Amino acid sequence: MSQVPLAEKLRPRALVEFAGVESLDAHLVRQLQRAEGRIPSVILWGPPGSGKTTLAKLIGAAFDCEFVELSAVLAGVKDVREVVEQAKRLAKPTLLFVDEIHRFNKGQQDAFLPHVEAGTIALVGATTENPSFYLTGALLSRCRVIVLKCLDDSALRGVCERGEQELGLCLSDGARSLLVGASGGDGRRLLNLLEAYSSGRDRSVAPSEESVAQFLSTCHGAFYDRDGEEHYNLASALIKSLRGSDPDAALYYGFRMLEGGEDPRFLIRRLVIFASEDVGNADPRALQVAVSTLEAFELVGLPEGRIPIAQCITYLATAPKSNRSYVALHRALDAIKQHPNAPVPMHLRNAPTTLMKSVGYGKGYRYPHDEAHGFAAGVRYLPDQVNGAPFYEPSERGNEKTIRERQIWLRDQALGKQ
Repeated sequence: MSQVPLAEKLRPRALVEFAGVESLDAHLVRQLQRAEGRIPSVILWGPPGSGKTTLAKLIGAAFDCEFVELSAVLAGVKDVREVVEQAKRLAKPTLLFVDEIHRFNKGQQDAFLPHVEAGTIALVGATTENPSFYLTGALLSRCRVIVLKCLDDSALRGVCERGEQELGLCLSDGARSLLVGASGGDGRRLLNLLEAYSSGRDRSVAPSEESVAQFLSTCHGAFYDRDGEEHYNLASALIKSLRGSDPDAALYYGFRMLEGGEDPRFLIRRLVIFASEDVGNADPRALQVAVSTLEAFELVGLPEGRIPIAQCITYLATAPKSNRSYVALHRALDAIKQHPNAPVPMHLRNAPTTLMKSVGYGKGYRYPHDEAHGFAAGVRYLPDQVNGAPFYEPSERGNEKTIRERQIWLRDQALGKQ
């Protein structure tokens, strides 16, 4: 019995078989169809199972060249030099495919530069990480970046049907949709799931939607890289969904991170920051809820700790929003940069010694509690050099509307208005 995985058996051997070919860079497609000119040096950037390795092999097959494959996990500069030396001796061009090229450090990446520039090799690199973060500018300037996307449902259904035909299965539309949904846009994962589902099954019994659902309930593995770009993509989507007052989207992104293996404490820290930065005084209880969520999680752990996290997410998403405290923070920091040594007004200084009192420390200070309404009208607290617009300007949302009204009243009192 063949031990070749189903995903490898069904790897496209021609461009027309490539799932999602219509979304590929049109210029690259024309180059491969015509196989004219020099082999392009490209960086293929996309999520797992989007076809990076397959496309690299299709590029190699389109041109009359020597195809050499290396993995940056196992190879080093020595291996690259050996490929270059071999390429110099060959009559036909050499295409070097480097999988997970982001694993090479900047020094190792520099080893490609003179050989790509001279045309000794054509380089095709594959990466799941953002090239602008992981690859050097010099290497990127010599290669074209081709972005591959997750396969859409239509392409995935086509992949699934090919797999069914190979395995002798005939799934219902509902069962197929369950597998497509569980694949997360990853064609290889879809075929692996299909192959695992079919393993050991009685082929005389038609696959049911219920049996596929039961099988998938035991499978885990949402695509999530705690140290890579997907970590930042999902964290950004969570915060923007909270800020946009969409509790459903916020729950989706937050728990997608947790289901993918994210540390719950990282997620809760982001919620605490959001409660202060984006809700602020529009609802001061938001910060209390977020901090209490951390305490609750430390008390009960997982899986029950997901419940207070969900409560916190829905509370923050539906709370009135204000970033005015956050804006005030940065206005104050700007003022500090402009006036780092502005002297504290004399009336605000304590006078613990006779000498300090004699030179004016604390002179003229008015104790607000002794004043009408607990407010000393007309007293200035900022240094004289720090002028301009106020740092904190409350919004008219939530609790800040009350704060704003009080600020206006205090300002009127300071101006002598009744």
